[in-house]
Amino acid sequence: MCAACSVSLKTELILASGSPRRRQLLEEAGLRFRVVVPEVEELESAPGGPEAMVIENARRKAARVREWHPGAVVLAADTTVHLDGRIFNKPADREEAVRMLAALAGRPHWVSTAVALGGPAMEAPEVEVERSRVVFKPLDPEAITGYLNTINPLDKAGGYAIQENGAAIVDHYEGSLTNIIGLPMESTLRRLRTLGVGFQP
Repeated sequence: MCAACSVSLKTELILASGSPRRRQLLEEAGLRFRVVVPEVEELESAPGGPEAMVIENARRKAARVREWHPGAVVLAADTTVHLDGRIFNKPADREEAVRMLAALAGRPHWVSTAVALGGPAMEAPEVEVERSRVVFKPLDPEAITGYLNTINPLDKAGGYAIQENGAAIVDHYEGSLTNIIGLPMESTLRRLRTLGVGFQP
């Protein structure tokens, strides 16, 4: 990723997400875009499992914003944490965040992000899923409480953010770090270039 590169935006890019983390990742990549938050009902589960859920949610978000802005390139995403088929969405309160971290402690889990991209010439948004593996350290109640005191867990799948004091709870990860944060930038930038959004020297 080259944050210092100048960017040529042939087609307007719209981020169909209110996530500050996704917005920051795109800004750090040097992309020009605007944010339009989609008004859709998001699934909390799906018969096909965690990845089927994020695929459908990302597709819904992108499709809704494309209805409003058919001439733009629309990027939408949905991220979840899952372990043995159990989905860890955003906790409803601190107590649920404690239970989530206790369930993930000392075990490997997956973070899956579905990214939907739709351009003016596309019949429907195309969705790709990226998966990263995260292994937590063993965590006692004191460690969990100490970590939660440093972040707001309520807007984060799994009740944690690897980029916010993640070293306190994460032993190691495999795969894309930005995917764990909420938007796999390596594959997303590649796909954006094919839709007329890319870098110039």
